[in-house]
Amino acid sequence: MRLDCLRLARSRRVGATTWHRLIGEHGDARAALAALPAIAAAAGVEGYEPCPEGVVQAEMKRGNSLGARLLVHGEADYPRALLDLPDAPPVLWVLGDVSLLNRPGVALVGARNASSLGVRMARRLAQGLAGAGLAVISGMARGIDAAAHAAVVEAGGATIAVLAGGIDVVYPPENDALAREIADKGCLISEHPPGLEPQARHFPLRNRIVAGLSRAVVVVEAAAKSGSLITAKAGLDYGREVMAVPGHPFDARASGCNMLLRDGAVLVRGPQDVLEALVASAHPGTEVREPSLPGPEVPQPPLKEVALLHSMILSRLGPSPIAEDQLVRDLNLSPAQLAPELLSLELEGRIVRQPGGLLARVD
Repeated sequence: MRLDCLRLARSRRVGATTWHRLIGEHGDARAALAALPAIAAAAGVEGYEPCPEGVVQAEMKRGNSLGARLLVHGEADYPRALLDLPDAPPVLWVLGDVSLLNRPGVALVGARNASSLGVRMARRLAQGLAGAGLAVISGMARGIDAAAHAAVVEAGGATIAVLAGGIDVVYPPENDALAREIADKGCLISEHPPGLEPQARHFPLRNRIVAGLSRAVVVVEAAAKSGSLITAKAGLDYGREVMAVPGHPFDARASGCNMLLRDGAVLVRGPQDVLEALVASAHPGTEVREPSLPGPEVPQPPLKEVALLHSMILSRLGPSPIAEDQLVRDLNLSPAQLAPELLSLELEGRIVRQPGGLLARVD
């Protein structure tokens, strides 16, 4: 069954949300794999074949040779904080201490071109939170991410690095030594096959895992349009606390943080502000909030209908962008019906959003 789950996750056009819908409709991965060709045919894709078994066997062999563990959604060691997310990674490769994935954690994210003050703040926050027993979670990027990871490693605390590529592909390469230390003393995770080189569409996917694993997302420095704000938005969508360090209005690296604060994020001056906010939001008698259990399931349309809708969306998009509200009118759908499918296609790298609410197809 684990190989079937992996095959389903690696099959073309099956993203995380689709994986969960398929399992929900068909009961298990094997039945879902059998149903995939008919679903693809309904979307106008003829001759569709799921991922071959030999491909995932080779992936398992490579992962095992690295000393990594494969966690499948629903297994005992799979992170509890991710279980109730609609786009939870179906599978995760893990190098290091798997138990850290179920330790209460805080995400620290920020600018790649971080200022000296930003790096100092990230280090101070990381060491203070790690000293309080929390895992510090970030994305191994240059700047704030790397500073937070390194500070925790130096302090002997717990840190989790979510990689945009395969578990054995560190980006940027300059963080290779840091990644080895984290694998030894903390935890590296990736939802992608070992050996995969990260592409632009993989970074928002990574950011959602960073947010999902955490109890709070703390943004140290961020421009008005940045990956850190994608992480913060994912945190809001998942019901996590969102916090930000204020910055000078003339510094573009602080504009995203100041926007978050304007919109209601918790202001952070040091580790104590984060800890107090976590306690304030916690259930009585607990230090930090436990992940919520899955609520009543919202009825989902059958996958054949979803596949057909995706086909209709893509048929109306091309390399020249069109407005999202125009697409709503063309398809005669409500924005609420269209929004989740646009997000799914965006995360799969099949469409891109452009400034001004414009959408374009990626060919």
